[in-house]
Amino acid sequence: MQHDTFPHDVVVGGRKRRLQCASLVLCFCRMIFMQVYLTFNRFWCKVFLTDALRYFGGAAGRCIVDNTSVVVAAGMGANAVMASEMEAFGNRFGFEFKAHEKGDKNRSARVEVPFWFIERNFYPGRTFSDLDDLNRQAIAWCDRANRKFKRSLRAVPLELYQIEKPHLKPLPLHIPEVYRVHHPMVDLEGYVHLHTNRYSVDEELIGRRVEVREGKDRVRVFAGHNQVAEHERQEDGAHKRKTLPQHRHPGRWVKKGESLPPPLAEEETLRKAGEALCKLVAELRKRHAGRAARKIKRLHRMYIEYPTDALCRAVEEALTYGLYDLERIEKMVLRCVAGEFFQLPLRTGHEEKEDKQEQKREE
Repeated sequence: MQHDTFPHDVVVGGRKRRLQCASLVLCFCRMIFMQVYLTFNRFWCKVFLTDALRYFGGAAGRCIVDNTSVVVAAGMGANAVMASEMEAFGNRFGFEFKAHEKGDKNRSARVEVPFWFIERNFYPGRTFSDLDDLNRQAIAWCDRANRKFKRSLRAVPLELYQIEKPHLKPLPLHIPEVYRVHHPMVDLEGYVHLHTNRYSVDEELIGRRVEVREGKDRVRVFAGHNQVAEHERQEDGAHKRKTLPQHRHPGRWVKKGESLPPPLAEEETLRKAGEALCKLVAELRKRHAGRAARKIKRLHRMYIEYPTDALCRAVEEALTYGLYDLERIEKMVLRCVAGEFFQLPLRTGHEEKEDKQEQKREE
């Protein structure tokens, strides 16, 4: 069998886009399977080949590829060294990758001609709402193309496939899901970022690093060994935000036309504690908007841990100079209370004299 990709300019959703068309051809019967992707890397290559081998019901012993870096790690032709993860993928299905020699047209014609056929027979006259719709229509088109009589073969590919099928490597009993692992940090709104899209998790995980398993159709989020969320995968680069029903509550965000969420309990406490703290809370809300909750909670912790008078004096001085960094304000509070609450016991003259004598003896 032979695999290759080719870029096609296709109108999808009313917009012309550059897409990567991937195809796999069984070289005896000329059965073809094709799919289209936004980009093509090793992850999508394994996704495509898994779908293609399921479509064919087996795999040939060798898969001929060009010298693409998606499969080949170094070298070319007979000296090509396959990437370890792609070699392991081939072993799972019982085949090996082979790279054809540079400029060997006989070894690449099995997929180059179908690309020409796809570009002139599949895309014209069809409309696609999105990539999923395009790929569904592509599978239906492959079904019809594999049932048509080919003059070059003087046969129908599907009929020749019945001869080739007993010689294919059978599929394993279990085909594991192809996924890619990421370890992002949960942002302050309770979302993880993946390819410009945002997927919600429980707000208890805010600020923690989680494991995201990116699959073909699903995005699953794990905290340790526990799955905490599962989302339908969004198109890469779509800048969409997906929120599960159990993660929806007024405190996460405010949509246009909706009323503002109720203030935090800590915020109400700080506003009643003094005029300086009230002004600082207002400035934090103004500067950080929806991300101010973390700053307000830190200010509330300082309000609990330090004397109120010392905190208010430090905040008043900070506001005078336009200083809103809570870390620096906390240092100012510590300087205020250093002599009152952290006074160390003074040493007497007799103790200092004994220390000097001991130091002389050591010297």
